[in-house]
Amino acid sequence: MTVGQKMHQTLSTIEGAKANLETFALDTQDTQAKNQFNQYAAQLDDIANGIKGRVNYIEQQEPQYKVKQQAQQQAQQQQNQQK
Repeated sequence: MTVGQKMHQTLSTIEGAKANLETFALDTQDTQAKNQFNQYAAQLDDIANGIKGRVNYIEQQEPQYKVKQQAQQQAQQQQNQQK
């Protein structure tokens, strides 16, 4: 697994955790818990934004780490091999 793939996987995990916390906030009636879940979600959003910035920087400096581009190239190669 490349650095780019690991960064994208980490970002996806953080965004998933943020979504879970937002769901918990919606599901609870306890105001204090709701506020905590929303605060934790906001913290994860800040972390995700920082990682997104790092991913963008890495992909600019090292184009081989562009995960989306790699996936498209691999799909195209597979299509060409099947022909």
